[in-house]
Amino acid sequence: MKISSRAVHANGIRQHYLEAGDGPPVVLLHGFPETSYAWRYQIPELAKKYHVIAPDLRGYGETDKPSSGYDKRTMAMDLRELMLALNLPKISLVSHDRGSRVATRFAKDHPEVLDRLVVMDNVPTRIVGRELDAAKAKGYWFFLFHLVPDLPEALITGREDIWLRHFFSDWCFDPLTIRGEAFETYVKAYRAPGAIRGAMEDYRANASDVAQDNADASVKIACPVMSLWGRDFKLVGEMFDMPRVWAEMASDLVTHAIPECGHLPHEEKPEEINRLLIDFLAGWKG
Repeated sequence: MKISSRAVHANGIRQHYLEAGDGPPVVLLHGFPETSYAWRYQIPELAKKYHVIAPDLRGYGETDKPSSGYDKRTMAMDLRELMLALNLPKISLVSHDRGSRVATRFAKDHPEVLDRLVVMDNVPTRIVGRELDAAKAKGYWFFLFHLVPDLPEALITGREDIWLRHFFSDWCFDPLTIRGEAFETYVKAYRAPGAIRGAMEDYRANASDVAQDNADASVKIACPVMSLWGRDFKLVGEMFDMPRVWAEMASDLVTHAIPECGHLPHEEKPEEINRLLIDFLAGWKG
């Protein structure tokens, strides 16, 4: 399976994406602390039937890392403009973590061009903020730390491997899931100029994201939604009632808790995730 690495200027920035396959378009949006590389197990399988596009989000990977534009409405517009540049009239969308925050905003802002949506291991920003208490704040310390101007960049730069090793070990059911070439690939990505700042700015858009989400909180996502999460990840599956959380977001909903799995289902349990994705996407004909 040939996977091409491409770039296009859309919504005022250079957007890098991976591309493979032919058929109805399926877009994959990665989360933190990853890049489009996160989908290496999904792209070959999905590309057997679909035209797969996996962008690096604004601020991540090989995509531009501007100083602004990290609110999720702007990042959703990044995707909409990427679709226009690639002549994609309608898509199905698979997303994880921060990518799911972009995808959820995309689903509400651009419902006419979205057929179905997958969100992985994500509690919407508005709901995290609404339910934040002392116990949740302890678990979500990085949400708060990443909001501090300049200090995270100063402390992380030159220590990207230590920073990333903490998250990958702490967030996976098997703490050595991400190792060897995979770990080094992520370390290299986050050592690129502007990469730490880009990830921090994604988090620093929190206040704008919550305001956008509160403005249309009563509007449910119009398309079919599948929510997946790692059953054993303390910050999501163990801390939130995920079927209830996503029932608040979508009416046409299926949910799956993945056993012996942490925050990275697509990397920790790729065969199971691929099976669920293929089943859910089966009705998408383009």
